[in-house]
Amino acid sequence: MSNKNNYVAIMAGGIGSRFWPESRVHHPKQFLDLLGTGKSLIQWTYNRFKHICPQENIYFITNEQYIATLKEQLPEISDFNIISEPSRKNTAPCAAYFAHKMMALNPDANIIMSPADHLIMQEHDFERTAHEALEFVAHNKALLTLGIKPTRPDTGYGYIQYDTEQELGTAYKVKTFTEKPSLELARTFLKSGDFLWNSGIFVWNVKTIMNALEQYLPEMNEVFTQAKDVYNTPLENKAIIKLYPHCTNISIDYGIMEKARNVYVIPSYFGWCDLGTWESAYENSNKDYLGNAVIGNNVMVIDASECMIKAPADKLVVIQGMEKFIVIDTPDILLICERNREQQIKEYVAEVKRNKGDKFL
Repeated sequence: MSNKNNYVAIMAGGIGSRFWPESRVHHPKQFLDLLGTGKSLIQWTYNRFKHICPQENIYFITNEQYIATLKEQLPEISDFNIISEPSRKNTAPCAAYFAHKMMALNPDANIIMSPADHLIMQEHDFERTAHEALEFVAHNKALLTLGIKPTRPDTGYGYIQYDTEQELGTAYKVKTFTEKPSLELARTFLKSGDFLWNSGIFVWNVKTIMNALEQYLPEMNEVFTQAKDVYNTPLENKAIIKLYPHCTNISIDYGIMEKARNVYVIPSYFGWCDLGTWESAYENSNKDYLGNAVIGNNVMVIDASECMIKAPADKLVVIQGMEKFIVIDTPDILLICERNREQQIKEYVAEVKRNKGDKFL
C-alpha cells in the first residue's frame, strides 16, 4: 500500500490542568518538556509520525491561541497543515472536522487520530503497529483503536474489552468500553485477560468514519457538510468559525466508538503512557538512589525520598525531610503537594481560579 494515502491528525488543543502549575492555559503541557529530555511532548509526537507517513500528510489540530507556539516549536510545519479550532469542543467535533476536510482532499485517506501528549518508549514497536493499523483500515470497513496491554489495575484509564474469538488479522472485535473503573473492577479486568487500556489513538479510513458520523452523530455531521465546498481553500477557516459553535461537546468514544458495531482493537505493547499527571511523570523519570525524580540543574535533596521535584534550571532549590511529595517550582507559582493527592490538583486549580481569578491559570 502506498503511504501517500496515510494521514495523521495530532490533536493538540487541550490545557493539561493536572500538570499545573507547569502547564498553563497560555502554554499547556503538549508544548512542555515535562521529563527533562530536551524536547516537548508535541515534538516527540511529530518525530514519531514522520516515520509513518509523508511529512506533508501530518496535520495538527489545535486552539487558535497555540498556533504561534506550535510554529515556534515545529518551524518546518506549513500553515496548510495547521488546523485551527475556534473553541474546545472535545474529540468528536475534532475528528468530524478532519474527516470532512480529508474527504474533500483525498477520499482514499487512511487516518490516525492521535493525542499530542503521550509518551511512547518503544518507537519501533509503535511504528510497526501503526503500519499494521493503517493496512487494516485500508482493507476493512472498521473503526480501529490501539489497546494497550495493562500492567497494573490502573483506575485512571479507560478499558476496552475485546472478543478473543473474533479475530481479523491482528485485530479483535471490541465488546465493551468502560471509563475509569473502581480499583476492584480494574483488578477484575486485569485478571480476566481480555481487557486493554484505551490509548485514545484511533485509526480509520475516511469513508468508514464518514458513514459512522452520518449514522451516530447526524447533527454534527450536517454542521460540517455545510462547509463541503470550501475545505482546503482560504475560505475554510471563516466557515468553521461560524459552524463550530453548533457542535455538541462530546468525545469520539461516547459519540461513536461505544455505539458502532464495526469497532476493532489491536492489542499493543510499545511502552505507552498517557502522561496525564505528575504521578505519571514521576513513574517515567530517572530517579536517584532514594527514589527522587529531580528535574532541574540546581536542586539539592537532603534526607528526602520518593519525591517528584521540578524547578527552573537557574534556581537553587533545597528540599529536606520530605517523603512522597510533589514539588513544582515555576517563576510565579510554587506547588507542594502529597503524591497520593495529585488527582486533586484539578480541584486546587479551580480553587485558585475562585480566589485569585485567571492570573495564575
